Amino acid sequence: MKNRNDNLKRVIVDFKKLTPEILAMLVEKYPDGYDDDHIISFRNQHNELIEAVEVTTEDTKYLVKVSTKLEVTMENYDEDDYEDFDDDDPEAVQDPDIVDESSEDDN
Repeated sequence: MKNRNDNLKRVIVDFKKLTPEILAMLVEKYPDGYDDDHIISFRNQHNELIEAVEVTTEDTKYLVKVSTKLEVTMENYDEDDYEDFDDDDPEAVQDPDIVDESSEDDN
């Protein structure tokens, strides 16, 4: 018997293409953040090693590339920040301000 997930469209999502809808699904699935147990590693068509976390809709499996920007954005997620945007708008999710802790030590 064939698994229902075998027919899902698979989409790799970089932070630049992250939409409010996918971000909300990530936060819902990983409310305390993700850890090494959640990360899937695979090689893309250029033979580059990719690390991603997975969220699935009825018809699509999203593999969202793991990054510091993703972690920070998930930690600071507030759905009200996205109420003026369409769910599928990749311009809605902005790069977070990431503080380089090593430069703070110089002060």
